[in-house]
Amino acid sequence: MKKLLFPFIFLVISTISAQEAMQLKSSVRHTIDELRDFVSIPNDALEHADINRNITWLTNKFNERGFNSSVLPTEGESLFFAALPMEDSKPTILFYMHFDGQSVDPSKWNQPNPYDVVLKAPEGDGWKTVSFDELKDDINYDWRLFGRSTSDDKGPIVMFLNAIDLLKKENKTLPYNIKVILDSEEEKSSAPLAKAVKEYRELLKADFLIINDGPVHNSGKPTVIYGCRGITTLSLTTYGPEKPQHSGHYGNYAPNPGFQLSQVLANMKDTKGKVIIDGFYNGIVLDEATKVILKSVPDDETEIKNNLQIKTAEKVGSNYQESLQYPSLNLRGLGSGWIGDKARTIVPESATAEIDIRLVPESDGTRLKNLVKKHIENQGFYITDKVPTKEERLAHDKIMTITEGTVTNAFRTDLNNPYGQFLVETLKQAFKEDVVQIRIMGGTVPIAPFINELKIPAFIVPLVNPDNNQHSPNENLKIGQIAYGIEVFYTILSTPKL
Repeated sequence: MKKLLFPFIFLVISTISAQEAMQLKSSVRHTIDELRDFVSIPNDALEHADINRNITWLTNKFNERGFNSSVLPTEGESLFFAALPMEDSKPTILFYMHFDGQSVDPSKWNQPNPYDVVLKAPEGDGWKTVSFDELKDDINYDWRLFGRSTSDDKGPIVMFLNAIDLLKKENKTLPYNIKVILDSEEEKSSAPLAKAVKEYRELLKADFLIINDGPVHNSGKPTVIYGCRGITTLSLTTYGPEKPQHSGHYGNYAPNPGFQLSQVLANMKDTKGKVIIDGFYNGIVLDEATKVILKSVPDDETEIKNNLQIKTAEKVGSNYQESLQYPSLNLRGLGSGWIGDKARTIVPESATAEIDIRLVPESDGTRLKNLVKKHIENQGFYITDKVPTKEERLAHDKIMTITEGTVTNAFRTDLNNPYGQFLVETLKQAFKEDVVQIRIMGGTVPIAPFINELKIPAFIVPLVNPDNNQHSPNENLKIGQIAYGIEVFYTILSTPKL
């Protein structure tokens, strides 16, 4: 992965003048310091106090740059909004990013505190820690910053702020009005967002939306993404004896919930990975023009399989990009009894499977969940949304508790949208490189409420390195991507749309 990104970082440097390169490196250096400060404030999406402290930091930093900022209350955590003074004659860009982060398990990180950014340099197949005192004027763009939310998604926020600084330093006249909305619950599905966008519709009004979240394409080339999949979840629990029982006494007698659950799960997909629940893929048609676009994405499937260490991919689509055009049914967690050194010779009392369903615009999350439930019901299960009572246990042979998560919808903007064409052409001219255009990405960003309520097109312009370990231990941001991100914001905000 490092080898793939190197030519791109060279490209960023080589397409600007020596003076501009010096100014950019100065901005990168300041961004690093500011990002360290921002990351030092824990931002667990589940901790209310964390969110408030981050909002205070954001208010100070945006106000310093001349933005008018507001804290927007919702039914959950507050959103952060900022805008530069508006001019009616200019089109308006609304930027979406998020400042909350995944929870951390410090024991899994290769540093004492995931919120204390560590600088590391490549060494063999790993990394060596470098003192920040070694960050001289000639910054090594291959070095990385390790810390929670360095890439997802505090890094892009600080890149944006420093791009604004650079535009002001060079006295650039901005051809756009600029609005920024920063989400505080993206990592827990942004449940309050749809109602909040409706409530603050006039404040958020814009001509188009740019989302700065997620990694650039694995090739390292500039990337524009026209959509993302949505998500919903299900939790499935089956039951055996009311308490774990000795397998010598009750094996062959007490039903084993693990076997019951595994039989249900096995009946949801065929051996090639396709979902066989009736109607799961209904409504999805890929015409030849779309397939050509999907094939144009420079994916190296041999390398993808090598990185995943798999021989054969599932056969939902004929290639990686095509597979993302369909909803997915994923078993994200499975548990029953005890395993490893703690294994016990028992018949477990229950077994649980956690499922996520990734959605595409043609699929409705509630409908797909209902299809899954109907599929389970057809296998003879009594379905409840609570732990079954004794009376229910005695009345039914097979019982399953199913609890549902909320639905975050997918979105997809037309590939021929003029604002999308503007972004592609602007990045192509800036970096002298063909731009990777992705019809829909696999992950989820909760953007559908903006599109549905504001009636505007939306585009994802990712900035960070593909191997950033987002959501995982040792999340990191390549310093060269900071340079890239500042250049992206600078270029978009200083280029008038024709």
